Amino acid sequence: MAAIAALQSYGSSDSENGSDDDTNEAPSADATAHLRPLESASNVQDIQKRLQINAAPVVETKESVGSLRPLDPSTKQVSYNPQYDEIFTPEVGPSNPFKTQQQTAQKNMLAGYVEPAHFNAFQFENQRRTFTSYGFAVDPSVTDTGASKVVTSVELLGDNKDKTVFEKTKDRPKDKRKRVRKLDPSDIDGYEGPWGKYVDEQTVSKPSEEQQVELDEILAKRSKNKKKVEEKSAEEKTTLHIKDAYDYQGRSYLHVPQDIDVDLRSQEPPEKCYLPKKHIHSWTGHTKGVAGIRLFPKSGHLLLSCGMDSKIKLWEVYNQRRLIRTFNGHKQAVRDASFSNDGDKFLSAAYDRYIKLWDTETGECISRFTNRKVPYCVKFQPDEDKQHIFVAGMADKKIVQWDMRANEIVQEYDRHLGAVNTIQFVDNNRRFVTTSDDKSLRVWEWDIPVDFKYIADPSMHSMPSTTLSLNGKWLGCQSMDNQILIYGAMNRFRLNKKKIFKGHMVAGYACQMDFSPDMSYVVSGDADGKLNIWDWKTTKLYSKLKAHDGVCIGCVWHPHETSKVITCGWDGQIKLWD
Repeated sequence: MAAIAALQSYGSSDSENGSDDDTNEAPSADATAHLRPLESASNVQDIQKRLQINAAPVVETKESVGSLRPLDPSTKQVSYNPQYDEIFTPEVGPSNPFKTQQQTAQKNMLAGYVEPAHFNAFQFENQRRTFTSYGFAVDPSVTDTGASKVVTSVELLGDNKDKTVFEKTKDRPKDKRKRVRKLDPSDIDGYEGPWGKYVDEQTVSKPSEEQQVELDEILAKRSKNKKKVEEKSAEEKTTLHIKDAYDYQGRSYLHVPQDIDVDLRSQEPPEKCYLPKKHIHSWTGHTKGVAGIRLFPKSGHLLLSCGMDSKIKLWEVYNQRRLIRTFNGHKQAVRDASFSNDGDKFLSAAYDRYIKLWDTETGECISRFTNRKVPYCVKFQPDEDKQHIFVAGMADKKIVQWDMRANEIVQEYDRHLGAVNTIQFVDNNRRFVTTSDDKSLRVWEWDIPVDFKYIADPSMHSMPSTTLSLNGKWLGCQSMDNQILIYGAMNRFRLNKKKIFKGHMVAGYACQMDFSPDMSYVVSGDADGKLNIWDWKTTKLYSKLKAHDGVCIGCVWHPHETSKVITCGWDGQIKLWD
């Protein structure tokens, strides 16, 4: 209203000014129509209606516009998340005249249309038990409350028709069986109480003659299957690859050669050792990978290799470096081998569960030993008076001690919690150290089946390969966390934390490591096929030599040479480095 009053006053003032000023012409009626005073109340109401704001205008809703997005039924990928109504909207276009009535029916799931339903659990169980007991039940598909259709598999008995198991029926013959009643507790032997048998109960059931024949046949087959088939050992053969097995003096190849520059009979190690730098020879003969190499005791003029081709081979280290003899006697890969003190015999352990004793000179298999478990490592007892005894670490967590004369196990060391991987005799052969998959190291007194020292730590890893230094003071252990750990092998078995060798990758492989004869270097193979050499004092990694194409699983530093190292790998080759 204040706006209207202002318009009125504005119009009147303009008219007065126009009358005073004679020079200006009076404006036309149409031009000043909006300045005229309001003539009536109807005009006021009209203006008020025009000036009003509609707070809720009429807006077209989504439903009236149509918010459903058409979905192509043949598409296999949807770029948005459609609603239920969008998925099941009718298809636009003509219907398919070839669809059956079942195919054109409305569906809300793959198999059809599902409606929510409710049934009483008691009624369901009641009808189920009735059908199980009497052979009839009320048909649940009948929806009329008045009628009750019965589904039956038997002829209904007169009065029991439509009665469930929860309703009382007339007793039928054989519904209740009579018990033998002996309720006199004074009759100690005959008293049965509530545990009396039924009158017609048969407590012994005997098969007929035909059934008995069938049962006998079944039992006979089962007894045959239960019998363990004794696996026969593979036939042992040997092949001599050289013509001159004996020299002009009648000495065999086991005789230590004296026509070379190095004194192989010396008891003293070389004064100074040097780093091997170049590859000078390769021994090839294994068709598969080589699992381990062992030098002839003391002299090292012969080399024994055990391969995954189930063969054991003996090689010359000096002169022509020939293949001397092949030993065939295992069905599966050979895992470990061990020489006796004088080298005239050696043991081999293979995955065929056999340990065999061989004559190094003649190639004859002297004895076979098995306890039906896979041997992982084997070692002669180093004492001269105990060369008829050896110990073997088995896959069943035990270390067994065998007497070869009687061919029987005389002692078992059963304390490990995993397969035993290595055995090393220390402390003048009075003790031996074993490592296992249980990530522990145990020290045993000889012939006492209880470990007197147990080394385990949460940070320790499994150590599948160990080597004793030539002076017997240090035990090198290849750890699965890509480290070589050094333990003191005299009296107190402690980890030398200053001697930890790193820089190679051996996780998952039992790569062998070794010491140089003068204890100035440590060598080891690794998973990349490299030969790694460390300095003993500073633990610095000096050099890496690419030795093999596959895993370099074994390496041995010759005990009488200053820089000769022999390596073997899973590429089937044995190499000599100098």
